[in-house]
Amino acid sequence: MEITYYSAIIAKAVNWLWYPYIPYGRITVIQGDPGEGKTTLALNIAALLSTGQAMPDGESPETAQNVIYQSTEDGIADTVKPRLTDAGADCSHIAFVDDSTEPLTLDDNRIEQAINQTRARLLVLDPLQAFVGTNADFNRASDIRPLMQQLAVVAERTNCAVVIIGHMNKATGTKGLYRGLGSIDITAAARSVLLVGRLRDEPTIRVITQIKNNLAPEGDSIAFELNPAGGLRWIGRYDVSADDILSGAKPIEETKLVQAQTLLHELLNKTSRSCTDIYAICIERGIKQRTVETAKRTLGVKSIKRADGWYWSL
Repeated sequence: MEITYYSAIIAKAVNWLWYPYIPYGRITVIQGDPGEGKTTLALNIAALLSTGQAMPDGESPETAQNVIYQSTEDGIADTVKPRLTDAGADCSHIAFVDDSTEPLTLDDNRIEQAINQTRARLLVLDPLQAFVGTNADFNRASDIRPLMQQLAVVAERTNCAVVIIGHMNKATGTKGLYRGLGSIDITAAARSVLLVGRLRDEPTIRVITQIKNNLAPEGDSIAFELNPAGGLRWIGRYDVSADDILSGAKPIEETKLVQAQTLLHELLNKTSRSCTDIYAICIERGIKQRTVETAKRTLGVKSIKRADGWYWSL
């Protein structure tokens, strides 16, 4: 038996793909109900990384990075590739393992080989249950724990951020951490767990809330809009919690909503304006971004995507 004292260990800082949501060298789980935007979120993160752009409210990588995006629910040619293109991805930096003859599993040696061969900084497995394999019970801890441990070792050894997409179970009245489909050992192995969902009165907006973080303080909630005309639009920090998402509602102060509506009328009178500028003006006046988005919807404000960003107009 070999004994090592911690005095012999050199401490090192955690590196982040997106602080404090997605660490390098660790597993991150993105979970939510079907249709809530988990895959859209993952595709857009992959697109940003592939082009060297900054994450929302994050720092930009020095250069474009390689990504492995492994999907089993959607067709590569007719769904995944078009969605990556729509997200602005550089597909020469995004690869996948051809598993047409032999399905890829969490304990498959091809995962580490592919990361090393491509020097990928991000691996996405979408959805998780498709990579468990036929010999393992998705809900049995004794089956899932060794698979997740092996994946965690690969992530740390390659310093690659591993993001797995998971669905939610049908339980109600429980914390978000226990709503993930399958064994609790899945979220136990992850160092970060993100919940993606929406509120009943905001059908086009999705909110990302962090319900677990072992490596840093939990991050603020971040929102994005799924715009049929222009794709995903990042909104930024949002005044919504995981409990709000799971319950489906959170009231907005009526007076602030009226203030936001009045201000939007003033700012957009016979003109269009950058939504970034609008947010900044509203925040200066104590109006939160969620209230601004609600006012935008009730007034019928249109979102227009231009080369330099998103603009709003009445």
